[in-house]
Amino acid sequence: MDLELLEEAGLKKVKLSKDEPFKYFLKAVMAGLYLGVASILSYSLGSVMAVIDPMLGKIAFSVLFGLAFILVVFLNAELFTGNCLTTILPVYNKKLRFVDILPNWLLCYTGNFVGAIIIGSLFILSGSLSHQVPDFLSSVLVYKLDFDVLQLIIRSILCNFIVCIASYISYKVKDEAAKVIIFFVVIIAFVLPGFDHSIANMVTFAMGLTAFGNALDITQIVLNLVFSTFGNIIGGSIFLALPVYLIHRSN
Repeated sequence: MDLELLEEAGLKKVKLSKDEPFKYFLKAVMAGLYLGVASILSYSLGSVMAVIDPMLGKIAFSVLFGLAFILVVFLNAELFTGNCLTTILPVYNKKLRFVDILPNWLLCYTGNFVGAIIIGSLFILSGSLSHQVPDFLSSVLVYKLDFDVLQLIIRSILCNFIVCIASYISYKVKDEAAKVIIFFVVIIAFVLPGFDHSIANMVTFAMGLTAFGNALDITQIVLNLVFSTFGNIIGGSIFLALPVYLIHRSN
């Protein structure tokens, strides 16, 4: 059943982070790097296409970001936002306490942060597409850093609700080609409307700080990550995980 499948995955993640924290941390770092690879592709093509038409650039950016989650799933990395679905289910089912999964979340989030910062910074330092990417990146940063708190939280809830749907599907669908197609389609649903994924935002902010330095407001960056992370947790752990638990639990 769906609940057992997802719950087993969550228990394995918590156990691995407890028994082999360094190995788990590296898997989380790799997830941040993989997300960065997808960001590089999206920002590169988006910035090039934006020269032709800004809306075309936005669509190109959105269509390719599904690569991030394909890499995370197929290469068995650990992404914080997806873990908000799987690791909370053993808590709902009283096999773990909420405090038991917090070290897992912290370790995974930290590893994602490290990977995201490394690859986002290196991309800008490489100088690749330096005539196109900064302008495109600047427009994204304006949107990300000029936010209404409630709207940011709602965007983040919707984002991880959608991301965790993709994660849910990845556990149920066995055919790899089908997974790839589904990921690309589902992920467009959160990228195109501009919803906020806390780990993807880390890559964007790392790129922005490397490209523009003190021109960016650090306080706004921190606040964005705090509120987007909070919204992502709600989106995965409550909006999706709780209904899944209530539907599939044993009576």
